[in-house]
Amino acid sequence: MARSTADPVARPLPPHTSLSSQALYFLNSNLSSREDLDGAPTLLSKLQIEFEALSRTLSELKEELVSHLTRHSSHSNRVGSLFSNVHAQLDDLRLSSTQPPSEGGSRRGMGEELQALAKEVARVETVRNYAETALKLDTLVGDIEDVVSSTMNRTLRRHPSTNNLEVMRVVFLRTLKLTEDMLSLVIKTYPQWTRLVSAVDHRIDRALAILRPQAIADHRALLASLGWPPPLSTLSSSNPETKGSSDVQNPLFTMQGDLKIQYCESFLALCGLQELQRKRKSRQLEGHYKDVALHQPLWVIEELVNPISIASQRYFSKWIENPEYIFALVYKITRDYVDSMDDLLQPLVDEAMLTGYSCREEWISAMVSSLSTYLAKEIFPIYITLLEKESDTEMQSQAKISWLHLVDLMIAFDKRVQSLAAHSGILLSVQEDGNTQKMSSLTVFCDRPDWLDLWAEIELNDALYKLKSQMEDERNWINEGQKVGLLSGQEENKSPLASTAVFRRLSSVIDRCRSLPSSSLRSRFVKSTGGPIIYKFLDCLKQRCQEAEGLTALTDDNALTKVAKSVNAARHFESVLKELCEDVFFLEMEFETADDQEAPDNGIFHEEIKKLEKFRTEWIEKLSTVVLRGFDSLCRDYIKNKKQWQEKTEETLTLSRSFVEALDYLQGKLSVLEEALNKIDFTRGVERVWNDLTVLFGVFGAWCLRPEGFFPKVNDGLKLLRTAKKQLKNSLIVEERWLRDNGIKHLTAAEVERIMKNRVFTS
Repeated sequence: MARSTADPVARPLPPHTSLSSQALYFLNSNLSSREDLDGAPTLLSKLQIEFEALSRTLSELKEELVSHLTRHSSHSNRVGSLFSNVHAQLDDLRLSSTQPPSEGGSRRGMGEELQALAKEVARVETVRNYAETALKLDTLVGDIEDVVSSTMNRTLRRHPSTNNLEVMRVVFLRTLKLTEDMLSLVIKTYPQWTRLVSAVDHRIDRALAILRPQAIADHRALLASLGWPPPLSTLSSSNPETKGSSDVQNPLFTMQGDLKIQYCESFLALCGLQELQRKRKSRQLEGHYKDVALHQPLWVIEELVNPISIASQRYFSKWIENPEYIFALVYKITRDYVDSMDDLLQPLVDEAMLTGYSCREEWISAMVSSLSTYLAKEIFPIYITLLEKESDTEMQSQAKISWLHLVDLMIAFDKRVQSLAAHSGILLSVQEDGNTQKMSSLTVFCDRPDWLDLWAEIELNDALYKLKSQMEDERNWINEGQKVGLLSGQEENKSPLASTAVFRRLSSVIDRCRSLPSSSLRSRFVKSTGGPIIYKFLDCLKQRCQEAEGLTALTDDNALTKVAKSVNAARHFESVLKELCEDVFFLEMEFETADDQEAPDNGIFHEEIKKLEKFRTEWIEKLSTVVLRGFDSLCRDYIKNKKQWQEKTEETLTLSRSFVEALDYLQGKLSVLEEALNKIDFTRGVERVWNDLTVLFGVFGAWCLRPEGFFPKVNDGLKLLRTAKKQLKNSLIVEERWLRDNGIKHLTAAEVERIMKNRVFTS
């Protein structure tokens, strides 16, 4: 019996001409055999499920569209109401303008109405611009959130295709750039719209918080498929400096085909995302702390270094007691792959238009940073623990030696990697602390200044220990450091070898901190080590002078010589310190660490130089006082001998024996000081003698009109000392006429020339 036509089961199929090509393709693909017909209920169930999902999606889109339309309608109604109000006011204005004003008051009323109307028109225009801008920004942010949602759905469903992913990332970056440009324009044009900008930034930050980790995770997976990181097993623990086997190739150079295309696209996407992040931070920090942390490490380079760092730590853990192998391995990896950064990755960075980035420098900086992190977490804490064991002196001593050895390795390593960076064409010495800090393993001390103080203490104790034997060796105080001095004029200073030894040790300690990446840290280290070394040397000088004074009250020639040598050492040390402070290293450090107050004239060692000057001045005074006291003692009997003044003799030019002895004493002591003291300080000592001899002439003024006659040659010598510098230089050849013109009567031309040649001018 035939089925009823009303039965839905027997409903006929529509003619094939009414079906679309997609429907025909679907039916032919899924219902091509009797077995497929048996599975038709399952297919129907699947289609119904998909239909319901699409229906829900369509309903959600309709609701969202209705929401947007409602919001837009609300804005439109509000704007329409405002325009209606404006039209009403314009009509009132037109009516009032057709009637002639009866008095001046009505004119003022109409002017006020015009001003109010202009303000209302401007307000309406602002509202309209705000509504349009908010709608555009909402659309752009909505597109960004749609991309993020699609990316997350792809991740959850583990969709195998990557083409759509790259397209979505391109759309995301383009939309984000448009949004950022619009926000920048809004801030410049309408700075009062802060809430709108803040709301948009908040939504974008949420989107970036989801997309950036996902993009980095995809990039890491792509690197793993390329074979990165390269195997490190070919490195021998006994000699990590050697090259690896030739069959270990750089995965960045060997990638081909689709993998290479995918890597380049992922690389460009991450670079573009980082550049947009940088622009957003720059905009958000405008006018506040714009220079703070805007130049972040390059993300794509960090993703290359991180897996290498993790793989390397397996070897590092075996070399705790031999850190030189750790530095050798890190340098080898850095050197072996630095060329690929220039050849392969730098063009991609340039294509992404990332400004201010060098792949070579970023690679080196990231490798150095990974090393510094490992040192701070694993190596230094071990040494700190050993140094804190007060009960074990031997272990403490060994820990200090290990610490200094580790610092030596860090300084040498920094010089090697910075030479690699020099090939980029940037001179690190001209850079600010930023670039130097990125390429220095000594950055561990930036985060731990207490470790810097501990290092300075270890360096200071080591330097003082090595200087102790040199300062106690009497031969270093007798022998002068001529021909091996640090200054061209040191032989004139007559400084002992001890002064040179101390300065060399001071310079060595200061050189140790030159690699520190921060001016404040360098200043802190120099003050902690340099100052105590200088004061220790000054204490030694004082002790030697006090010993000489205590034994003989400086009446012995050897005691005078001992004090003179100490004064020479202070003079030499003071001069080399002043020259040292003029070095660019100290000038930069002084400029960076100076407060608003005026900086000291003599640099970072200003106080120490003042103490050395005070020491010299004090002991030159004592030397002059001792000599004059002895001369005064010998002259006292001569002056008090009244009998000799009453004696009459035909030989009026004969000098008294006691006075000859006084002059002989004075000449002898001055000869000792001239031989022992440097010329500058000896001249100042003679100036003191000259001042006191002038007083001596005054003593004889009570008995005669011309007391200088008692000391004819001394008086002529004092005249030469008072002669102007220019006049002496113009009279290199002494003539009889010149002697007469200058009142020199008791000195020969040869004696005058000798005094003129040996005279030292202090200014």
